[in-house]
Amino acid sequence: MQASAPTARWWPDFLLLAALWGASFLFMRVAGQAFGALAMAEVRVAVAALLLWPIMVWQGHGGAMRAHWRAALLIGLLNSALPFALYGFAVLHISTGLAAILNATVPMFGALVAWAWLGERPGLQRLLGLAIGFAGVVGLTLSRPGSDGGQASLWPVLACLGATLSYAVAASLTRRYLVAVPPLVSATGSQIGAALGLLVPALLSLPPVMPGPTAWAAVVAVGVLCTGVAYILYFRLIERAGPVRTLTVTYLIPVFALLYGTVLLDEVILPSMLASGAVILLGTALASGLLARRR
Repeated sequence: MQASAPTARWWPDFLLLAALWGASFLFMRVAGQAFGALAMAEVRVAVAALLLWPIMVWQGHGGAMRAHWRAALLIGLLNSALPFALYGFAVLHISTGLAAILNATVPMFGALVAWAWLGERPGLQRLLGLAIGFAGVVGLTLSRPGSDGGQASLWPVLACLGATLSYAVAASLTRRYLVAVPPLVSATGSQIGAALGLLVPALLSLPPVMPGPTAWAAVVAVGVLCTGVAYILYFRLIERAGPVRTLTVTYLIPVFALLYGTVLLDEVILPSMLASGAVILLGTALASGLLARRR
């Protein structure tokens, strides 16, 4: 009975995080059309930082922030600034469902990063998973439905894959340098680092016209809910469930994103997307060790 307690503690955070990050693609599409990718990403992380900072101070984590601020700021560049900007660009050209399916490759890239950097050599099963997952990515890249119903260019797909690689590197950095740090400190520091990193590029790409209330509501929602609240859940999950299990949240994100996109954006779910998505999920499940072989 005692062994089931940790599962009960992290599962609600896991499901809520998937729902919030699934909604982020919807909000990025709405906000990005008015703000542009870079300005939208900057406002997103700035809103999250403003939300998290007073909560962190109120919780008495100022000392932990002073001790680990360098690592937290660096991880913010890789875990927020770069991927948010890349996804902000991508969802303007491809469907939010396609972007979310590509996001499911994060555990696969996580296995590659752990192999190349941390020396965690994958076994035969994980190598097979990597091969299957990349085959699914190739199939999805060949179809790549655009947001207008036609075929999108290759750049938005590459932007999504670059974002997932950045997430994977950040997860390994978090495991090495911030695993014992309070999740609120990791979340706050990463958003401050992202805001500082995006400041100059965002100022150089400000929208020519002030965005309307709908765009502002979307960017505040993605900043507060899908970034501030979500990153508290994310770093808490890494602490409680481990980085490999936490990264498998990307398996559920496409389910929520496809639902939101179909209902709210009238996006079409193509059979090729579902087929390639299933192949990617199978490959990433094998590559991350979620589907362990029975002895």
